Amino acid sequence: MQHTLHYFRQPHRSWVSRLRFVAAAVLTGSVLGGCSPEEASTEVAQSGELPTNSVRAAQLAQRYLIVDTHIDVPYRVYKAYVDVSQTTADGDFDFPRAKAGGLDALFMSIYVPADVDEAGNAKAFADGLIDSVEDLAAHAPEKFAIATCSADVHAIKSSGRIALPMGMENGGPIGGSFDNLEYFADRGIRYITLTHSKSNHISDSSYDDNEHWQGLSEFGKTLIPQMNLRGVMIDISHVSDRAFWQVVELTQAPIIASHSSLRHFTPGFQRNMTDEMVTALGKNGGVIQINFGSSFLSATTRAYATAAQQAVATFKDAQHLADDDPRLLEFIENYRVENPYPFAAVTNVLDHIDRVVELTGINHVGLGSDYDGVGDSLPAGLKDVSEYPNLVAGLLQRGYRDEDIEKILGGNIMRVWAEVEAYASATGNPPQCRQISGA
Repeated sequence: MQHTLHYFRQPHRSWVSRLRFVAAAVLTGSVLGGCSPEEASTEVAQSGELPTNSVRAAQLAQRYLIVDTHIDVPYRVYKAYVDVSQTTADGDFDFPRAKAGGLDALFMSIYVPADVDEAGNAKAFADGLIDSVEDLAAHAPEKFAIATCSADVHAIKSSGRIALPMGMENGGPIGGSFDNLEYFADRGIRYITLTHSKSNHISDSSYDDNEHWQGLSEFGKTLIPQMNLRGVMIDISHVSDRAFWQVVELTQAPIIASHSSLRHFTPGFQRNMTDEMVTALGKNGGVIQINFGSSFLSATTRAYATAAQQAVATFKDAQHLADDDPRLLEFIENYRVENPYPFAAVTNVLDHIDRVVELTGINHVGLGSDYDGVGDSLPAGLKDVSEYPNLVAGLLQRGYRDEDIEKILGGNIMRVWAEVEAYASATGNPPQCRQISGA
């Protein structure tokens, strides 16, 4: 999930006031009567052209396993219920669009906002989102099935359905208890993003200037080997740099970055990974799943976000306005109209993939789009789950072989998942797989 700057400390998913929603729109590109992607920026005009090989790309997208490790359907449905088994009027995911794009498995993000965690409600909140995923699978069993083991994903694809593994975004629900780790593993959680927008009881956050633990907490340091033993993947998206290096030192199994991109292209953006971190992730055997949010991909978009934030703060302070003052809302809306959002493009995603391959090889990169989690900041050509073939076409145009494309689309993350399962099994703790009915 995208994070804003300065005084808007919470990601837009947890904002409850209209001001904060509109401010998020300024920073992430949500449409507020503003511009289309085609009007947005010179950068997109130069790089937003869709690649060739579209017919073959569509065929490969249907043939190969596509696994996206971070899609925020559960929180989207929590905010405003919609039946994603049918075509929906908004959002980035629904079953028809997913089938059109070739998506076979999406890790449903069990996202727990930092304020919910701080209020002591993290475990109950996570349970509610897991319930909603189970309800979706029960509501449309001919379309979806929950996957709790890597083998499930292949079986579900063979049955023509879409697999729904789950990852927990923010380890707050663990609550300092290995029993809770076991509980959520039993409920189907197969990766845990250790923290989110603030330092929690496990780890410091890349978004939190207050590095309370200087990396991992003492409990966090003990949690890493326990996750290894239970076959739960460790997700280092959102953690501070210090926490990342501590995880690498402690883990006995490959780790993942479920929805991150490269700091090389967004200097100073701590949420993304440095070249050194990507290289270390590769040596660990892990995988970075590239985030599609424009501000994760483009320095131009990052600069826009910073300028927008500064402009809003300056106006607010000069006019001595409260957060809910209509004049501030009007300023924010006008800013977006007068300063069109610079969307990234498919080529930007390809650049990030290329650099990971250059740094650490073809076996350590995949897709973690953050669909339904970054507002309308998605690149031209990757606006929803129907458009994975555009990325495949770009990979073909850049000379990637079919077997390499298969790894990027899903093979790499499936390898990591299987290796994490194998490590747990070798220690006498094989992950419990649910029976996939009808697969």
